[in-house]
Amino acid sequence: MSKTDGRSARWTEHRRSRREDLVGAALTALRTAGPDFSVDDVARAAGVSKTVIYRYFSDKDELIDAVLERISAEVLLPRLLGELALERADDRARLHAVIAAFVRLIEEEPALYRFAYAQAGRTGRADLVAATENQVAQALGMLMAERLAAAGRPTGAAMTWAYGVVGMVQLTAHWWSGSRTVPAAELAEQLADLAHGGLAALLPPLPD
Repeated sequence: MSKTDGRSARWTEHRRSRREDLVGAALTALRTAGPDFSVDDVARAAGVSKTVIYRYFSDKDELIDAVLERISAEVLLPRLLGELALERADDRARLHAVIAAFVRLIEEEPALYRFAYAQAGRTGRADLVAATENQVAQALGMLMAERLAAAGRPTGAAMTWAYGVVGMVQLTAHWWSGSRTVPAAELAEQLADLAHGGLAALLPPLPD
């Protein structure tokens, strides 16, 4: 590699690393200042001037996109898909674990949740809510299809059920995040009952 190529590679890595640091500062600002955090809040969290931030992000929208990607990759998907990947005693236990993880996330990271939901449907920009719902529904649907196939049943209902469950949980949890009419544990139980009721209608129980 030439000296020029080496300097270019080092600069590319430096820029990537610096952007990651600034995204981390933006998450800190989000958690402390709330979903309407400003670039000034990010600058204070990072200990730099706004000018430095704009060296690495063209505008606040680009920074928001990077924050949404971080929330998805490091907060939302690892928790939810991680629960789906674990073996459980039965179908209801697996459903309950994923739903409970999502409800806990709303309790533990309220600012991140409100921020992500507020960005839903941004025209021409990243939509974290839709992307996360889609990945979770696809994973849930594939598990459902495997169960149906193993039981000798048609698999056509798998994705219908999966997307229906994810949509139900998302909308109900969003309503609950503002109303808190029932305790979090009770909400998870209620949603698991609803989801499993639909699943039980399609599948025989797992063998002992």
